[in-house]
Amino acid sequence: MTSRLVDQLGAQSVAGATAAALAGRIRALILDGRLTVGERLPSERALAVELRRSRSTTTRVYDLLEGDGYVSRRQGGGTRVALPREYVSPREHEDDSAIDLSIASMDSTPGLYDATVRSLPRLAALRGTSGYSLRGMPELRDAVAQRFTERGAPTTAEEIIITSGALNALNLVLATIGRRGERAVVEQPTFPHALEAIRRYGYRLLPTPVDVDGWDTAHLSDLLLQSRPHVAYLIPDFHNPTGATLPNADRPLIAATARNTGTHLIVDETTAELDIDRGWRPLPLAAFGPHVITVGSMSKIAWGGMRIGWIRAERSVISRLLAVRPSFELGTALLEQCIAIELLTEMPALTAHVRSRLAAGRAAVAEGLERIDGVRMPQTDGGLSAWVDLGAPVSTMLSLAAREHGLILPPGPRFTTGGVLERRLRIPITLPPARTDEAMERLRLAWTDVREGEVSQLDALPRAAVI
Repeated sequence: MTSRLVDQLGAQSVAGATAAALAGRIRALILDGRLTVGERLPSERALAVELRRSRSTTTRVYDLLEGDGYVSRRQGGGTRVALPREYVSPREHEDDSAIDLSIASMDSTPGLYDATVRSLPRLAALRGTSGYSLRGMPELRDAVAQRFTERGAPTTAEEIIITSGALNALNLVLATIGRRGERAVVEQPTFPHALEAIRRYGYRLLPTPVDVDGWDTAHLSDLLLQSRPHVAYLIPDFHNPTGATLPNADRPLIAATARNTGTHLIVDETTAELDIDRGWRPLPLAAFGPHVITVGSMSKIAWGGMRIGWIRAERSVISRLLAVRPSFELGTALLEQCIAIELLTEMPALTAHVRSRLAAGRAAVAEGLERIDGVRMPQTDGGLSAWVDLGAPVSTMLSLAAREHGLILPPGPRFTTGGVLERRLRIPITLPPARTDEAMERLRLAWTDVREGEVSQLDALPRAAVI
């Protein structure tokens, strides 16, 4: 079994690399967040065996990293990831002209202001209460439950908890049902912060592939049956980052397999409402069994600044969640809940606005990529982004080169468990067209730099961060 460091490096991709180049690759992994501060790295001897290199080479790699402050070494304590004392987040170096494609999110819906104004009397009526709302406001839980019911998963307010966003919801679920040392199935690629959360709760990650054409359902089913994981984290609707949607025909099979193996299905529906022109509407996975725990959010359909999310689960799980929740928060802000109630009464208008904005963003990305030779944009029916095929394993290098042109974008491996998918790049379709057009021009310039060899891997990796 290989170490996480070598999984992230990719043994084949660093074959023959010099010690300096290897140190540069590891620095990039640290700055990218794929290796976490404090994480223990393999010993020099173990790393040499895994990479099939000499002990002197791996010793030199760690010497270089220690000299720059990226690892700390202690007798008997091994080698651990660190950051230089003078380290400053790369975002702090960016000026106002930089375009950040690491966040795939739109600005607020035009109806947000009016919904806020309409919500104020509702908020004023709550001034006589304690202000704490562990479950969430009954009216909002009713509205979320009704939305599930309309989509084909009959739901009551008692099966809903309101949270401070979907990531907050995921962390609450993991804090409640998590088991350190157990297995967790995750898609490859997937939402990076979810990977970090699942890993933080001590799970061993088992990846199952997803591409723009969808899931390898045979692989996923076999993985569930053979490994019998404790949890499986899936994004079945407009998958982040590929944009794929799990077919209706596959949903009951996956749900039944997970039920038979005792696996908790954690389904992330943050992107479920981001339809442009898919042409069909799938049933929520929640419709196929009580073992399905669903998390969702208003952040992508209303505004990222409004931290409203939810959990849908069977009542026994809801009771467990409520018992754990006070250990790290006592509820979700009431103002945001009042606003969300107003917005959910206007879902047709809200989704129409989202559809229009995403269609315009998609068109702008497609037009920009037509100017970049060798890059292919797949069909994108909705969701946050296009999962672009670069035609060559240069994603990290392109990400580094883009920074020289004021463009911040994460490389394909940022969305994986093992440093793979260097041919892929996630490009959000959520920015206004004019901003997207400028971003695509900067990407074109970076692509030219990479193709012409103006960005050296050895020179660029140590000084650039990918986030």
